[in-house]
Amino acid sequence: MAAPQLSPSPTRYAAFAFCVLGLLATAVSWLAFGQGLLAVLVFFALVVLGIRDLLQKRHAILRNYPVIGHLRFLFEYIGPEIRQYFIESDTDAAPFSRAQRSLVYQRAKGEQDNRPFGTQLDVGQRGYEWVNHSMMPTHLASSDFRITIGPDTAQPYQASIFNISAMSFGSLSGNAILALNQGARLGHFAHDTGEGSISSYHRVHGGDLIWEIGSGYFGCRDGDGRFSPERFVANACEPQVKMIEIKLSQGAKPGHGGILPAAKVTPEIAAARGVAPWVDCISPSAHSAFTTPIGMMEFIARLRELSGGKPVGFKLCIGHPWEWFGLVKAMLATGITPDFIVVDGGEGGTGAAPVEFSDHVGAPLQEGLLLVHNTLVGSGLRSRIKLGCAGKVITAFDIVRMMALGGDWCNAGRGFMMALGCIQAQTCHTGNCPTGVTTQDPVRERALVVPNKAQRVFNFHRTTLLALKEMVQAAGLMHPGDITAHHIVRRITDTEVRLLANLIMQVEPGSLLSGSLEHQHNVFKLYWPLARAERFGL
Repeated sequence: MAAPQLSPSPTRYAAFAFCVLGLLATAVSWLAFGQGLLAVLVFFALVVLGIRDLLQKRHAILRNYPVIGHLRFLFEYIGPEIRQYFIESDTDAAPFSRAQRSLVYQRAKGEQDNRPFGTQLDVGQRGYEWVNHSMMPTHLASSDFRITIGPDTAQPYQASIFNISAMSFGSLSGNAILALNQGARLGHFAHDTGEGSISSYHRVHGGDLIWEIGSGYFGCRDGDGRFSPERFVANACEPQVKMIEIKLSQGAKPGHGGILPAAKVTPEIAAARGVAPWVDCISPSAHSAFTTPIGMMEFIARLRELSGGKPVGFKLCIGHPWEWFGLVKAMLATGITPDFIVVDGGEGGTGAAPVEFSDHVGAPLQEGLLLVHNTLVGSGLRSRIKLGCAGKVITAFDIVRMMALGGDWCNAGRGFMMALGCIQAQTCHTGNCPTGVTTQDPVRERALVVPNKAQRVFNFHRTTLLALKEMVQAAGLMHPGDITAHHIVRRITDTEVRLLANLIMQVEPGSLLSGSLEHQHNVFKLYWPLARAERFGL
């Protein structure tokens, strides 16, 4: 099938082209009439600047928008007043605050991130939170915080507690994948492939991979789109693959499925996914390899065996609580448990999703993580399963807070995208990303220089964990895993603050196994008795 034509977007060179034409016109005027030398010099300087922009490797914006791209940096130089209105204006769609975005850019570039004049937050605002500190701070030798996932498997993984969240090749450009994986290799942390499977770009630098398998079984599917054990083994047994993650749902559009239009299914993307090029690539809304909670546990055990004993888990955004309870009851009934679970919050991002799904489908991370953590505690399974979480995690305090809610590690997507140079232009779905992060246009993609951005990915990870180390030390603790809800304080009203531990649901270990739900939270009283290991529905 013939390849669809990419729609060109030459307007990004319009300013440079205008300068070239201006130079030609003024040069002709000067040579013919002896007038306009100043204009010739001005246009000549702009043309030289544009050529330099095209050749330099530091700024993707300038490589894609020569000459005119300097306006962005001019606004940044002028000061925060201009930045607020032209560069970093907050909108309802903006995923992070100006301060958070600025922090990522500074850390990724290796710049000092200290701020003068104290907090920029309103400490009197309801919902403001902080970490209580100790009069006897600790001293930690390293910020390389790690946990062991799958300690009882044949190939356990020593994972960093801060990793790259699931983002597929196809959603991201090849250069973006190269830079993320090289950064992960430099910092010895994990890079989740997303459901688009393992591409050639993931393999170049050899960074640790978490292979995500969605309902389309990309990278391990047969001709009919069903799970293929033979193709699974070929990828899963690669040394670079450290863990296998079954994606049940993602926070940005849980229960929706998806389609990658034919125009975006390039031969490279098709090869990674195991589908035909230039044909619509469908991700069904549900899996076909299992239809019941027990069937899913058996599928997990099968993948663990086929992969040679690598940790296997699943990712989900919490929806119907009885379906989640059914999975836990299947764990109890079969004795099969995942090695890890990643809870994706409803605030999670994607390149494109229906507005209603982005805003109103799927439990937010706090509620989802609390329910998962407490269910595992109440069923006596928490010590056997590690919990990851994702959903607008970007700063060291975000990590601290997720640990306090029950998480063992955190994943970040947009934070690492901003480290790559993403400016949140929100054109991911169009293929016209100005920084080359979310495009398959080879001209736009070349603006993202891999070695430079890989170093920024590494810097962001390293400096965020250094900040986390300092917070853990200030709290008088030895590891982020020691943080509990007793360490976090929240302002309730103008005159009242309370410990997070007094505000959130907490279940006693093994209490769901006793049969008595009298003192449990209503979600357990109502839905735990109704959940079944043999089916997902009521």
